[in-house]
Amino acid sequence: MSAEKKAIHKAYHDEHYGFPIHDDNELFCRLIMEINQAGLSWETILRKEAGFRKAYSNFNIKKVAAYTEADRERLMADPNIIRNRLKINAAIENAKTILQLQKEHGSFEKWLEAHHPKTKEEWVKLFKKTFKFTGGEIVNEFLMSIGMLPGAHHNTCEIYKKVVKAKPLWAVKQ
Repeated sequence: MSAEKKAIHKAYHDEHYGFPIHDDNELFCRLIMEINQAGLSWETILRKEAGFRKAYSNFNIKKVAAYTEADRERLMADPNIIRNRLKINAAIENAKTILQLQKEHGSFEKWLEAHHPKTKEEWVKLFKKTFKFTGGEIVNEFLMSIGMLPGAHHNTCEIYKKVVKAKPLWAVKQ
């Protein structure tokens, strides 16, 4: 593995993976990044993160939910993201779903909290019922990456203690 490749993975591992996210737009970002990773390497997605942020209005849920057919075509033509119509449509439709969850629960984060704890299988069932393009691996990685499911770091990992310390009390059940 090249030094550049190691640096990309290390920065994500040490500063983001497994840490709780309290901003709904950033939770949406992580969900869209995980959806786009399906069938590709995580490195590809990390390298394109800036492109995703620009293309998807910095993951502003309200803006993405209002995207038109012209926006879908713009995204399909953007080489800085993954140009997959199913994934693009999922991002837009999932933004609309999150807006509804925010109305009902106050925030996307509160919706997640209201369902915690669940097993991976229970989460997958809930996500498949609620969102588009959310299979088992996508749901598992999304929830591990935001600290809702264990497994992001082994307890011998130097980052593990930082992740546990950063978690809200309701989430520390590992």
